[in-house]
Amino acid sequence: MALRLEAVVFDVADATAVAAFWAGLLDREVLTEPGGALVPGDEAQVGLRFVTSDTSQLGPRQLHLHLTSTSLEHQQRTVEKALRLGGRHLDVGQAPDDKFVVLADPGGNELCVIEPGNKYLAGTGSLGEVTCDGSPDVGRFWRDALDWPLVLDENGQTAVQSPLGGTKISWDSWDEPPVQPKTARNRQRFDLVTADPASEAERLLSLGATRLADRADRIEMADPDRNEFGLHPA
Repeated sequence: MALRLEAVVFDVADATAVAAFWAGLLDREVLTEPGGALVPGDEAQVGLRFVTSDTSQLGPRQLHLHLTSTSLEHQQRTVEKALRLGGRHLDVGQAPDDKFVVLADPGGNELCVIEPGNKYLAGTGSLGEVTCDGSPDVGRFWRDALDWPLVLDENGQTAVQSPLGGTKISWDSWDEPPVQPKTARNRQRFDLVTADPASEAERLLSLGATRLADRADRIEMADPDRNEFGLHPA
């Protein structure tokens, strides 16, 4: 079994509430787990995992999610649904004429409902993109780690996508140094699964990852930008 991105993980105060929001918004189920809940994806859509935590967000969030729209009416319905489920509008400095809508889920995690006609996200599905702050080198690291094609590599931006299509994962340096001094563990990170975590850990080390700790259920590692991720047995 190859390395597989099972879920994007979010530390939140109330995992049950935030998982219910995303399951309702994406028309998915919720699987209760010890300490949290998983909103599973499929071969083309990444899953979302929420872990109950009393940690606080320090500095900007490492990543946020982009949802797609097929029409202006669809975009508005998605926004209205998110608000009914407990989301709220969020001002991140967007311009009045921006066509995307910025919201926050009940855990304060940012999401954007992208306008229809966005060619970059065409065909990706409802959860079109996980967009991260990061260097081009980390995008290339994940290209090699996941064995996913690099579908964007220009102007400080990189993106990968499964050969099966679906959700894109992107990194952008935002014209600033993308690697800020680490003050705490990221509250947003990746969970990966594989049949042989020990061998995969060695391969990832050779690609530039760092091994942080061996836990009972996972190996904790970090990518070249020092973003933590978990390596779990399948």
